[in-house]
Amino acid sequence: MDMLWSGWGDPAKAAPLPDTVTGLLRDLLGVTPRASGPSTLADLDVPAPDLADGARKALVAALGGEERLRDDAESRVRHTRGKSTPDLLRIRSGEVDALPAAVALPADHDQVLAVLRACAEHGLAAVPFGGGTSVVGGLAPTTERPFVALDLRLLDRLLDLDEVSRTATLQPGLRGPQVEALLNAEGWTLGHFPQSFEWASVGGFAAARSSGQASAGYGRFDEMVLALTVATPEGTLQVGRAPRSAAGPDLRQLVLGSEGALGVITSVTVRIRPLPAERIYEGWRFPSFAEGTAALRRLAQDGPRPTVLRLSDETETFIGLAQPDAIGSAGTPPASGCMAVVGYEGTAEDTEARRAAAREVLLACGGEYAGEEPGDRWEHGRYNAPYLRDALLDAGAFAETLETAAFWSALPGLYTAVRDALTTTLTDAGTPPLVMCHISHTYENGASLYFTVVSAQGADPVAHWEPAKRAANDAILAAGGTISHHHGVGTDHRDGYLREVGPLGIRMLQAVKAEVDPSGVLNPGVLVPVR
Repeated sequence: MDMLWSGWGDPAKAAPLPDTVTGLLRDLLGVTPRASGPSTLADLDVPAPDLADGARKALVAALGGEERLRDDAESRVRHTRGKSTPDLLRIRSGEVDALPAAVALPADHDQVLAVLRACAEHGLAAVPFGGGTSVVGGLAPTTERPFVALDLRLLDRLLDLDEVSRTATLQPGLRGPQVEALLNAEGWTLGHFPQSFEWASVGGFAAARSSGQASAGYGRFDEMVLALTVATPEGTLQVGRAPRSAAGPDLRQLVLGSEGALGVITSVTVRIRPLPAERIYEGWRFPSFAEGTAALRRLAQDGPRPTVLRLSDETETFIGLAQPDAIGSAGTPPASGCMAVVGYEGTAEDTEARRAAAREVLLACGGEYAGEEPGDRWEHGRYNAPYLRDALLDAGAFAETLETAAFWSALPGLYTAVRDALTTTLTDAGTPPLVMCHISHTYENGASLYFTVVSAQGADPVAHWEPAKRAANDAILAAGGTISHHHGVGTDHRDGYLREVGPLGIRMLQAVKAEVDPSGVLNPGVLVPVR
């Protein structure tokens, strides 16, 4: 099943905002309905594919048949850009300037290699496409050349399950639910549940250094990866033959987070864990975001470490964004303070022991137990926030997210700086925003901050957002944060990434790209600036 062309996920799951919410948006933020663009995919004015006959024949030969190369309008539109708010606003307005010339569907590693070589020979670019969930411009290359969307959905097998070593080797086209179904059937779990879980792919998890909502217990995806197979225009790269090695720099770390700019991941070997016998999620309320943050730091540094550990600030708690299904529910009183969701997964004995010990820490830090209902509601709606974003866009609001991370000592200043940058920029532009934030990933030495911004759209919503996004990026870098914790770099964060790693760091990556991709085939302009 393909995602909705003009929004997120399954069209059957889309739902309009409750009247109470649309009234709040109108009264608080001045949001009014906007004229809509094309209402169906067929209404889009899609130009003919710019693919020379020789290039097309070479791609068909590489793929082993005509049926594996699609250049119809619908296939190309469905592989255009990603799912950021600017991406959706562009496609909803009828803008189709970043269309691939064709969609290639390779069935194995050798066909991926052949497609890349055909692209190099015929002057095409290639953009790896997994679930299409990028929110940072990772599917919009900076190139004047025609490009091919390299859809990896046919590489969707569990290649190996090593129960002795507790590893699984997965192909990149597997989506989150497919991975869990395959592993659960054998008594295992990957434990990786990002908000994009239902649609994002294994290859995308690796290529963007994804982080799941249970990262406190299972770790980030890049921490799970033990080995990778990568196709490049210059051949095959295989990295990782032991859990740890002193055989030079770890080249796995060069591939992880490379966003298709250095190669196409065709298999990933990951660690796996026994399927938990018990899962319990509960709510804890804190008087302030600062006090809640201190409690999360205590657990992250001194334990016991829960499996899920997240904290909404006062605004997000009041709005109820941590439980999207509850927003606008009649009879639900506004919450005060800050709500934390704390979860435990594992054996019954381990879960109960960690829960009891964490309870003592949370109480000592000023937390008030709110029962299991907030945790259960979070679990029930944990993948629904993107659908809520679509409903906000439908109602005429602008809604977007951005995220960062920093060391604990820098976190309070980073939180204030980003909120102030967004609030000031958008208010000065005549659209005062609602800015919400939560901590969703914690480490011994720091944590992430995930911001959600809602405002009126302005006359040109994409142009209206750009100064606010720049101001937020400037604030992140000035306050000591990283330009991205788990969304990646793409093209949207490329300039900020250059500032973060410096010119020498960028030249190092450009040198690697020149070696594995001398013709500039792979996702040009994404992550690595074009020379």
